[in-house]
Amino acid sequence: MATIVIGAATVAIWVYLLFFRGGFWWLPYRRAPVAARIGGRSVVAVIPARDELAVIGRAVASLLAQEFSGSLHIVVVDDQSGDATAGAALAAATAARAAERLTICRGKPVPPGWTGKLWALRQGVEAAQSMRPDYLLLTDADIVHGAGNLRELVSRCETEGYDLVSLMVRLHCRSFWEKLLIPAFVFFFFKLYPPRWVADPSRRIAGAAGGCMLIRASTLDRIGGIDSIRGQIIDDCALARRVKSVGKVWLGPSGQTVSIREYRALRPIWDMVVRSAFAQLDYSAVMLVLTVAGLALTYLAPPLLLLSAEPAAMLCGGIAWLGMAIAFLPTLRAYEGRLGIAPLLPLIAVFYVAATIGSAVLFWRGRGGYWKGRFQAPAPDRP
Repeated sequence: MATIVIGAATVAIWVYLLFFRGGFWWLPYRRAPVAARIGGRSVVAVIPARDELAVIGRAVASLLAQEFSGSLHIVVVDDQSGDATAGAALAAATAARAAERLTICRGKPVPPGWTGKLWALRQGVEAAQSMRPDYLLLTDADIVHGAGNLRELVSRCETEGYDLVSLMVRLHCRSFWEKLLIPAFVFFFFKLYPPRWVADPSRRIAGAAGGCMLIRASTLDRIGGIDSIRGQIIDDCALARRVKSVGKVWLGPSGQTVSIREYRALRPIWDMVVRSAFAQLDYSAVMLVLTVAGLALTYLAPPLLLLSAEPAAMLCGGIAWLGMAIAFLPTLRAYEGRLGIAPLLPLIAVFYVAATIGSAVLFWRGRGGYWKGRFQAPAPDRP
C-alpha cells in the first residue's frame, strides 16, 4: 500500500511540473521587437574578472562587436588577478580599434561583509556612474555575446518596461560530463525560476542569471545599489528579488550568447554546484532534509517503483518516469544533446542531490562558498 501512495505522489508531482509550473520546461524565448528609440540609449558593461586570462579577450571583443546603435562603454574590474587578465582585455580592445571604449579598474581588497564578485561589481558600477549610462550590463568574463544581444536586451526594456532583463546564456557543453550534467543544471534552474512566473508582477518569485543582466541605472540606484546585496553568494537572484520589489523583471534562455568556460571533468561541475547549493536553502538543515526527500520522491522513486511487486505502483512509476523524460527533452534539444539521455535524469539527479549535501557539509566545516581562491562568508538577505 505504501508503494502505491508513493507512486501516486510521484505522478501528482510530475503532473504539476508539466502543466502547472509555468511551462518552465519549454525554455520559452521571445525575440524582442527592436525599439525605434534605442539609438539614444547608453550602456556601460561591467565585467568583474579574477584570473580570466583564457576567456576575457573574447568576451570584450564580442561586446565591442555589438550591433547596437546606442553608446557602449566597457569597465573591466581586474579583481587582484594573478595572471594577465587586464592585459588580455586591453589587447582585445586594441585589436578592435576601440581601446578608448574600455576602462580597466584595479580591484581593491575585499572588505568585511562583501563577497568578492559583488565587491568587484560595486567598484565597476562606481566607475560607470561618471558616464551617466541609461543601463548597466552586468556580465561575466567568460560570456561571448551574440552580435544582436545588447540591442535585444535594451529593446525589451524599452518596449515592455522591464527594469531588469537577464539571460541564462548557453553553457559550454562539449565534454562527456558537460553533455551529461549541464542540460540538467539548466533544467533545474528554470524549474526553480520559471520565466513566465518571473515576468509576472502578481507572483513573488524572482530570478536572474548572473552571466548576463541588463538593469536600468536608475533602478539600481533606487534599490540601494550593489551594496544592498553585498553579502549574497547567489547574487543574481538576490538582485532580481530587489528589483522585482520595485519594478519588473524578465528572465529567459539564450542560444546566441554563450559561456566559453569549460568543465571538462566531473570535479569542476561539482565545485560549481557545491559553491552555492546550500545557500539556495538559506543554510537550513531542515530545508536540506526536505529538499533531499523531495528530490528523491521526484526523481529517484519513479524508476525504483518499477521494482515493486505492486502493479499499480509500477504503473505510477512508469508514468512519472515518462513524464520526467518528456519534460527534459526540450532542454536536451536546446543543447543538441542525445535524446537518449532523457531517461537518465534520475541518475543525473543523484549527482545534484549529492552535491547539495556536499555543499552543506562544506558550509558546516567552515569552507562554504569557496570560489577562485576565496571563501565567501554568507550574509542574510536584506529586505
